[in-house]
Amino acid sequence: MKDKSNTVKVGLFGIGLDTYWPQFDGLLENLKGYQSQINQRITNYGVEVVNAGMVDNPQKAREAADLLKISDVEIVFLYVSTYALSSTVLPVAQKVKVPIVILNLQPTDQLDYEAFNRLGDRGTMTGAWLENCQACSVPEIASVFNRSGIQYDFVTGYLQDEEAWSEIEAWTEAARVTASMRSNRLGILGHYYNGMLDVYTDVTRQSAVFGTHMELLEMCEVKKYRDEVTDAQVVQKIKEFHEAFDVAEECEAAELERAARTSIALDRLVQEHQLGSMAYYYEGESGNEYENIVTSVIAGNTLLTGKNIPIAGECEVKNAQAMKIMSEFGTGGSFSEFYLMDFKEDVVLLGHDGPAHFAIAEGRVNLVPLPVYHGKPGKGLSIQMTVKHGPVTLLSVVEGKDDVFLLVAEADSVEGPVLHIGNTNSRYKFSISAKQFMNEWSKHGPSHHCAIGVGHIAHKIEKLGKVLDMRVEKVC
Repeated sequence: MKDKSNTVKVGLFGIGLDTYWPQFDGLLENLKGYQSQINQRITNYGVEVVNAGMVDNPQKAREAADLLKISDVEIVFLYVSTYALSSTVLPVAQKVKVPIVILNLQPTDQLDYEAFNRLGDRGTMTGAWLENCQACSVPEIASVFNRSGIQYDFVTGYLQDEEAWSEIEAWTEAARVTASMRSNRLGILGHYYNGMLDVYTDVTRQSAVFGTHMELLEMCEVKKYRDEVTDAQVVQKIKEFHEAFDVAEECEAAELERAARTSIALDRLVQEHQLGSMAYYYEGESGNEYENIVTSVIAGNTLLTGKNIPIAGECEVKNAQAMKIMSEFGTGGSFSEFYLMDFKEDVVLLGHDGPAHFAIAEGRVNLVPLPVYHGKPGKGLSIQMTVKHGPVTLLSVVEGKDDVFLLVAEADSVEGPVLHIGNTNSRYKFSISAKQFMNEWSKHGPSHHCAIGVGHIAHKIEKLGKVLDMRVEKVC
């Protein structure tokens, strides 16, 4: 049986008008049946639905509010079953203080007008109409929410409308990612890359916005775990390298062993601190023991990234957050920066020389030796891969002058020549020109890093922003 202790909770309640029930036989039962269908379908998205039932007067509204509040739901789905007074909605929204998603869902895509008009009895006809008049209350609810400063959104359609259900599912995913970010423990190992002012961040602000716990880590702890690694563990880890990567023949046995020992130590660090992500960088005196560690982390950090523990180099905390968001949406989230522009093909190349998300690679990932890490000390093993061809989404967590916000763009990873320099790099084509994309993206002031995941999920990220009460800027 699935453990529900970690299942995200979402609220659901329907609204109606108790005056109608004695007037129209069967109306309440039919509306409750529709709400039951909605309950079951949302449950199928892997969340726990706290169903507060049918709220048809202000007293029941207060009771529903109490239930949803103590249940600690992430969002609330408000099903408009028929016309209802806004006084049955406001008490709930005021108390739960989470985003409200208003479900304006009719029973069918079109009323059977001929059958309806053949009913003959105008009372019966009115009851049948009220079963289909969900849209009637929508402006009223919006008016009251606007005037009350309550955050909300709509899903409009009908019960079998797959487009509407796709939107509802996206809202449940946004709620789940919100909860994951709040429970995440992000490790910070080492320090920022000296001089990268765009990378520096206010970690208190990151915790305030996402709820993420920041765990400050020391290189000496990694060394301690590395010194305790056994030869048998090294053999097993090298076997894992060969399973996950195509290990180039020119990779020296000593380099593979060095990377394996560091990978095992990183696994231990993650386990001891229960980390869900990490940002790292270290640069000390040439030849010191910590340099031996930091120049052998790429293979191990890539394995962790592919296991939903994204690792960002150059101590880019903001990008570790972006990578974690993408990873929790199930789309990957590979560490990237801008490499160059191909004006003839109108594409932008992005990649990086650090850990990658091997689970979203086009084909097998290569583990290759690098004679030098550009801009960093030492040499060692590195990852050569391209992000899977097809739709992708770029995400940056941006720390602006007045707020932290999400910057997003959709593109396609396309075939074509890339740089075989022992780095991840891919070619990306946008719906706007490469020139326009670079200008518009850069004007928002992100760092030079971003996270790239497979699929077009900007609409999900926009919902995440609403649940987190964050601004989202979409470039394309």
